[in-house]
Amino acid sequence: MHRPRSKAIAIGTSVVVLAVVGSVPATADPSDTGPLVTVSGASPIAACEGDSGFRDVGGVPAIQFVDSEVEPHVMVDPSNPDIIIGAWQQDRWNNGGAEGNVSATSLNGGASWTINAQTKSSNCTGGTPANGGNFERASDPWVAISPDGTAYLMSLSTDTNPGGFDTNPDDMIVARSTDHGATWEDPVSLNRDESPNAFNDKNTITADPNDSDLVYAVWDLVISPPSGNQNQQAFENAIAFAGDPLFARTTDGGETWEPARRIFRAGVIAQTIGNQIAVLPDNDEFDGELINVMTLIRGARNDQGTRGTNIAVIRSSDHGATWDKQETIVDRFFRGIVIDPDSPLPAGVVASHRTGDINAEVAVDRTTGAVYLVWQDSRFGPRSSIAFSQSLDGGVSWSTPIKVNQTPDLANDLNEQAFTPMVHVLDDGTVGVSYYDFRSNTADNGATTPTEAFVAHCHAASEDCSAAASWGDEVAVTDGPFDSRRAPVARGFFLGDYGGLGQNGSAFFPFFTVTTAADPANIVTRQVTQ
Repeated sequence: MHRPRSKAIAIGTSVVVLAVVGSVPATADPSDTGPLVTVSGASPIAACEGDSGFRDVGGVPAIQFVDSEVEPHVMVDPSNPDIIIGAWQQDRWNNGGAEGNVSATSLNGGASWTINAQTKSSNCTGGTPANGGNFERASDPWVAISPDGTAYLMSLSTDTNPGGFDTNPDDMIVARSTDHGATWEDPVSLNRDESPNAFNDKNTITADPNDSDLVYAVWDLVISPPSGNQNQQAFENAIAFAGDPLFARTTDGGETWEPARRIFRAGVIAQTIGNQIAVLPDNDEFDGELINVMTLIRGARNDQGTRGTNIAVIRSSDHGATWDKQETIVDRFFRGIVIDPDSPLPAGVVASHRTGDINAEVAVDRTTGAVYLVWQDSRFGPRSSIAFSQSLDGGVSWSTPIKVNQTPDLANDLNEQAFTPMVHVLDDGTVGVSYYDFRSNTADNGATTPTEAFVAHCHAASEDCSAAASWGDEVAVTDGPFDSRRAPVARGFFLGDYGGLGQNGSAFFPFFTVTTAADPANIVTRQVTQ
């Protein structure tokens, strides 16, 4: 699963990786999917020793999973549908983050990919004190591409282990590329923090599809509770933490960035997480308004009955200069936390699956302005299903959440768990939602966990996507199951807190992590048309 580190050597070469794996799955119409393409393989930075301290955290030994690629994100260039840029965490650590974030570019619609390890997100990916900070690890890669083809890669970069509070610095950094990810400029620091009681986390970046000069970055700054509890998992789960969203934008195509600022006050004993900005069409109805989607956690305040956990939005009518002071609640968030489907496990065996259970994901129909949200939710049955809600009025009102994953009813209902959804919209209004599930799992006392990935569709031009009956269309995007127990372990078997789902106007490109017998985790993609 992992191998010992060697001495650091120089890195920096790009390599082309192309592999077509298997055939179109029998469950899908061959006209609906292209071949499964392997994007990543052997680590391009395996020989680099960026975090030389191998620091243990809380008595847990530090382990690095070399040749693992997890938590990918992807975007298709709106100026050229043949160009696709993705990024992921490379060589994940068990106690937070990875050796660096690595990018890849396809110039032929996803058929082949060129990997670029020089993203400057960490020491091992070309970062130095002169170009953005001397960071040992990186995490949370997110890609955005402006209408003119300018690409942006946002990273959480940190010394030692991200996800824990420390005196060492962490930063939200953004690198720009004007050559489709072949090279990345020196990154810009958006919010360097050296406080032992604060931590930048869960960043996203959005290029305004209406204006190439405008790009928006958002994340949460988590403040540790007075108790001093520095548990790595606490910042995601404990209501005693504070975490308001911070926002920064460029209005000149990345030449300069405005200082980071708070755009919402969650309140006392409250926080947000999973902030993500969507942009509405620039027309007479919506005028290019922004919507920030967030998970809102309140431990004490009960305004509008919002104590507890909710999916919420705030809006801006002036490209992020000002924002709503009062949130709009989409719905209660019944967080769908995935557990091992073979539970109970044998005595002494502890295993779980870390998934995207804390974040909602958002997409906008560029023609109609319809806004679509998905998240993991436990209200529909065993543990975790994929919830969907839509707004047809710019985020003012939202439909009652429905279950959209097409996982069949099974004798072992823990095999019905679906997780880590992403959502996107084609030009004709077709809504696609990608997710993993365990439908092929068999009872073997936890020896393996067969896992598959799917894309479900709703054709919004002819169907009501707020009705569950409109979601009967599903395509398998893996060529059979893979064993998610081979994945890196980071508070559970870890494929990522999110995945990737791009679209070129007429086809979706799920961009996701699978495991193989040779590597802990690889990135794959395939074209899905409906």
